[in-house]
Amino acid sequence: MHAFSVDEARSLLLLENDLAVVILDPAMERSSAGLDLVDFIRRSAALRNTRIVLLTGQPEQEPGLEALLSYDINDCRTKAELTADRLRVIVATAVRSYKQLCAADTSRGGLEHVLRSSASLLETKDSYEFASGVLTQLAALLKVAQTGLVCAQEPANPEGYFVQAATGRFSELIGLPLQLLPPTPELGLLRKSVAGRCNVYGDTGGLALHIGHQDGQDFVVFIDVPKQHAVLHPQLLDVFCANLNTLLHNRGLLGRLKESAYHDPLVNLPNRAHFVEAVDECAKRGMTDYILALIDIDDFSATNDLMGHLFGDRLLERVARCLEDALPGDVLLARLGADTFGVLGPIRQVQPRGLLECVRQPLSIDGGPYKVSLTCGYVLLPREFRAGADLVKDATIALKRAKRDHRGQDLQYSEQMGAEARSRALLLSELREAIENRELFLVYQPQINLATNGLVGIEALLRWRTEDGRFVPPDKFIPVAEHSGLIVALGQWVLMAACATMRELLDAGAAPQRIAVNVSTVQLQDPGFLEMVCDALASSGLRGDHLELEITESVAALPTELLKSTLSAMRAKGVSIAIDDFGTGYSSLSYLEQLPLDRIKIDRSFVRQLSEPDGARIAEMVVQLGRKLGLSVLAEGIEDAAVCKALLAMDCHEGQGYHIARPMDKKALVTWLQTYCPNAKAESPAQTAAPPNERSSDSQGAPAFRTEESAAAVLYALNNPSKHGARERDRHTCA
Repeated sequence: MHAFSVDEARSLLLLENDLAVVILDPAMERSSAGLDLVDFIRRSAALRNTRIVLLTGQPEQEPGLEALLSYDINDCRTKAELTADRLRVIVATAVRSYKQLCAADTSRGGLEHVLRSSASLLETKDSYEFASGVLTQLAALLKVAQTGLVCAQEPANPEGYFVQAATGRFSELIGLPLQLLPPTPELGLLRKSVAGRCNVYGDTGGLALHIGHQDGQDFVVFIDVPKQHAVLHPQLLDVFCANLNTLLHNRGLLGRLKESAYHDPLVNLPNRAHFVEAVDECAKRGMTDYILALIDIDDFSATNDLMGHLFGDRLLERVARCLEDALPGDVLLARLGADTFGVLGPIRQVQPRGLLECVRQPLSIDGGPYKVSLTCGYVLLPREFRAGADLVKDATIALKRAKRDHRGQDLQYSEQMGAEARSRALLLSELREAIENRELFLVYQPQINLATNGLVGIEALLRWRTEDGRFVPPDKFIPVAEHSGLIVALGQWVLMAACATMRELLDAGAAPQRIAVNVSTVQLQDPGFLEMVCDALASSGLRGDHLELEITESVAALPTELLKSTLSAMRAKGVSIAIDDFGTGYSSLSYLEQLPLDRIKIDRSFVRQLSEPDGARIAEMVVQLGRKLGLSVLAEGIEDAAVCKALLAMDCHEGQGYHIARPMDKKALVTWLQTYCPNAKAESPAQTAAPPNERSSDSQGAPAFRTEESAAAVLYALNNPSKHGARERDRHTCA
């Protein structure tokens, strides 16, 4: 190509993008025209690899070294030394240099493409999409039409291959095994690649690449390449294949990680993570006709303990299969917890009650029948978007409420349930803070012999007064403490503080026979409970008969042997056992004969009925039952003399209530005892030295609370609230 002016040269340069060498006179029309044209070649025409040779008339016309380096000028010669042979050498050298630069660019671009394709292929969802993506990326790398096919190794037969993806004229071969493909020369390259597990280049065009990893599925790719096409350097194709080999391995790892992250192997179902994501997706798509149900196996924990974990695993598998059979195939079933399953699907296809019925007949496990029941809590997907995790939380709230109040049935979530759950969470947070701020304290209510009016005991009652003077009822915070596990540490402190108070009263000569402390079922199940009681007695220097533990009828739901052994160990230490709030809890009375008991406490609701016509029947029945079983009977909530007289007439042994004395703090208790028991010592128990072996009630890692409060403040607060509120607070105590 020849140009005889700067303008002509520029026009030619813009038309051709594959120029190997440009030879020009730097002087041309004016002294700076040559370098201006060089700048145009590099910048405007963007011919970065084109080699530039300058021919000058005189040596002094050569540009400086800085210009040579800046514009990447390949050579500079004077016209006088340019012979034909010299010209051939200059051009040949420049062309070779140009080809090398172009090859480097091609390799660099190919490597960049390989890296980009890796990211793209790693995101493919399945093997077919991956195989199709390999064809697409290889065609782009070679700059040829996407015509080819991919043969994949059969998962069950490592020696067998089948066409997994194909394009162009090979599209009709998808799904065929390798041995049934047409015996054409180009597909012969494919067979050679499979046999040799290597790349094969065709003499008449075509290319077959082997892609595989020792712990993954092998692929062989054939792509149609025209004979005259300049194929990439084999080393770059090797890099492409090696990169895909690694990619296959990583895909296998990702697949196994995803399987582990989203699948439950025990019951062969999706797990909680998969389920929450599916709920989230449905909520985003506004699928308001969907239902989210959680199904729990009743008493599964007890079954595990009784029958063993292997039996429990088989029970889970059997229930999972029953639920699967009861649901259409497009409804999602997952295992969300130890014995909790999740169901997500259209309301018309998911009927909670029908799911509970799927286990109506006994299940066959290990060759024998086993009866099981299910409980369900569910929520309907709302119109406004809510995150999947929040919707699962709502269904969990409904499930827990159903387990508590409607076992074996289904229950739909309501906003009221959510509000109550949030209220409990807030109360728990406030309770933790109250413990830190020492806002909990003990008050004491005397118990007397109704026949002699003699003092027989005092009951320790836990109170919570906030910083602003507000009292939180025990029936509000005690269940929260039990559910959260705080009751164990809290109960330890109460028992230690109560025993310390009893020690002080003994030293002052004003102590009754016993001090009563309530114990929750959570505490009784704690392995360290017996040791904790013994420790409290020892630290205060008390005998066992100085202490009475009050338990509620709900303990009858605990395993009988565990409860019996624990209570028997207490009795062996001399500690007496009382049943609190008798008649309001567990329906079976068999536990009265099975458990080692000393006393029954008539609930205040039955004592209150004594002032009504025919209201004495239940109280009389409890008194007679206690006499038959050889148990003492104590009535709670005695509020007037008439009730006291009626109880005495039916031979009730003991009582407590506002008519006798209100709950009071330790200082007020001492004053009351000095008045009620005039023979008691005059000095305050707080001034009496503790025995040498006594330990602080704040020891043993128990939380520290105030055991002494202002008598005036406490008595005013306890004596002035409504009777109903006061009764409710006194009905619930804690150890």
